[in-house]
Amino acid sequence: MNSKIKKVVLAYSGGLDTSIIVPWLKENYGCEVIACCVNIGQDDDFNKIKNKAKSSGADKVYVIDKREEFVSEYIIPMIKSGAVYEGKYLMGTSIARPLIAKTQIEIAKKENADAVAHGATGKGNDQVRFELTYKALSPDIKIIAPWREWNIKSRTEAMEYAKAHNIPVPVTKSKPYSEDDNLFHISHEGGILENPEKEPPDNILKKIKSIEKAQNKAEFITVEFIKGEPVAINNRKMNLLDIMYKLNYYGAKHGIGLVDMVENRLVGIKSRGVYETPGGTILYTAHSCLEEITLDRETLHFKQQVAIKFSELIYYGMWFSPLREALSAFIDKTQEFVTGKVKLKLLKGNIIPVSKRSPFSLYSEKYATFEKEEVYSQKDAEGFINLFGLQIKLTGKRKNYMEEKK
Repeated sequence: MNSKIKKVVLAYSGGLDTSIIVPWLKENYGCEVIACCVNIGQDDDFNKIKNKAKSSGADKVYVIDKREEFVSEYIIPMIKSGAVYEGKYLMGTSIARPLIAKTQIEIAKKENADAVAHGATGKGNDQVRFELTYKALSPDIKIIAPWREWNIKSRTEAMEYAKAHNIPVPVTKSKPYSEDDNLFHISHEGGILENPEKEPPDNILKKIKSIEKAQNKAEFITVEFIKGEPVAINNRKMNLLDIMYKLNYYGAKHGIGLVDMVENRLVGIKSRGVYETPGGTILYTAHSCLEEITLDRETLHFKQQVAIKFSELIYYGMWFSPLREALSAFIDKTQEFVTGKVKLKLLKGNIIPVSKRSPFSLYSEKYATFEKEEVYSQKDAEGFINLFGLQIKLTGKRKNYMEEKK
């Protein structure tokens, strides 16, 4: 342990890991502990969390509301990119970590702290996300990662440590899930979920209704965008935070946004996670529908390739990297004409596009129709095919030539 550390800012949630880290830091480092709880829309009692941190030994506690920044500076840029990790995960945890870590650094500078700490384990992705942000924003600050230092080896031992220190924790041996909640999603890991052969239990869902309990009647909603950013729902103008909450409401009651997957962690381990992302799933779908009619083919196809890399940068914790910032500049350029309205039908976990329209649409019924028209000469296609297929024709001739020589 580094006895020179005098003051540390801990990313504090009030969950099992961070709850026991407070007394552990006091015992092992003898330093002042400042708990930093960032409100990004998680369903928590923040007064209770503040009191719990103090009762656990924290010398000072910050509870900071970052919901608006979370939506406008992190979620929306991610939505505009189209980034989805491994084609399924909408990265609700991944995109939140840089903001939490950034807030820690802000407090560390304010308090003249010489270290920051987090409760991420040595097996997961979050340790990388936290620490790469620390390094990007405060390169010389000391980093404490208790899970890589202490003798606690499991969540069961962590619960026993909490009990010995009279710290209440929101997990039990019968329900030992690790959950990360914010206004974009909630994730579930651990316990029975560690066996991918097992179906998630009925009581696991926190945000959305199960398909069986979702309402049987379809509901239609219209999402409006200006330059790739949502501005209204059902023709009612709203700020980004309110839009996120409203879409969560619609998604939740229709059972939308459940993902159960085995993903590849950055550290090389495969991990099973169950995710609920109601509003985010609707937003991704609506935005993608609008891009279908407003982006030209080459831009759309290249942007889809960029989305894969963008998802990796977010998942790997490289939000504050030069490449992510450069790609965001490209993405913002592609959104110049992504303006319009998308109507969606919501029913039993499904999002069914009904209509999409934009004043900048590149779709032309005059060109696309199978009926008689005067704007497109089908004879032109012959010359196009001859030129476009010339290299295929020449390689075909070569192949025939080599076969004849055999």
